[in-house]
Amino acid sequence: MTRMSALDRRRALRGGLLEQYRRMVEIRLMEEKVNELFASGSIHGTTHLCQGQEALAVGIATVLEPDDVVTATYRSHGMSLALGLTPTGVLGEIMGRTSGVSDGVGGSMHMCDMSVGLLPTFAIVGAGLPVTAGAALAFQTLGQPRVSVAVFGDGATNIGAFHESLNLAAVWNLPAIFIVDNNMYGEYSRIDTTTPFEDLHKRGEAYAMPSIAIDAMDVDVVREQLQVAVDRARSGGGPTFIEAKTYRFAGHSRADTAPYRPDGELDSWLDRDPIRVTERKLLETVDQAELSAIRDQETEALRVLVSELEAAPQAAPDQMFKHVWA
Repeated sequence: MTRMSALDRRRALRGGLLEQYRRMVEIRLMEEKVNELFASGSIHGTTHLCQGQEALAVGIATVLEPDDVVTATYRSHGMSLALGLTPTGVLGEIMGRTSGVSDGVGGSMHMCDMSVGLLPTFAIVGAGLPVTAGAALAFQTLGQPRVSVAVFGDGATNIGAFHESLNLAAVWNLPAIFIVDNNMYGEYSRIDTTTPFEDLHKRGEAYAMPSIAIDAMDVDVVREQLQVAVDRARSGGGPTFIEAKTYRFAGHSRADTAPYRPDGELDSWLDRDPIRVTERKLLETVDQAELSAIRDQETEALRVLVSELEAAPQAAPDQMFKHVWA
């Protein structure tokens, strides 16, 4: 089977909505398989899934250039795949195999591949925000037309690093974009129990930067709105704060069955599943058989990959000392 490199995978997204749909299906199937593998004991530790948030990841990846950079959270499998990391690199890492993108020592929460601009993903809430500001400062200082993007959860908007990072980015007019994926829950707590209002984009207004809310269940909306922010940052217009309104269909982690969700809330968001939204658009120009074929192809590719990884060597303890010094 021919497998594309990370950069080729990234470039493929420029092929249009059908390729973006394929990547969203790949992410969804991968997350479902990760859930199965975790339940069977093939994945150690814990893991955090992003079903429902595929359009945000793919929309971001479609707009950015490979030498732009992104910081993401522990819920990063979808972002990693969207940016171009190979399924082998991502699932291998989650399963602790040496073929993983970080040689299997980072696990589910620590993906990294600078060839497509993915800075190490962060297990600490909001930890990527200052790193994003720092990368943006580096680009500005070096005179490089590059953009730095932070993707973080709604809970991170309540910590000091969020306010410090936005404040600094505004004062220094940094080429940074701050995207909160407001999926309404910070771990197990609904946003209305932790934050005095739910329209989080209003917080960006306090730092005098353009601040908007977008429907992040629609990849076209994500792409169009993010393009405006990227163009602004790349041309010296400074930072943007984007509230991406989305929803995670799974619980916070694999130990969480989400009993705290109100009755009917999940069903209402499933009606706006980003894959279904994209399918409805595509069916105006392609037939259902083509979409079904894509799902079948991705399902089979994942089956083969899992079989290969189950037979692949596991990371040895001494591998944790690789890549410590540069």
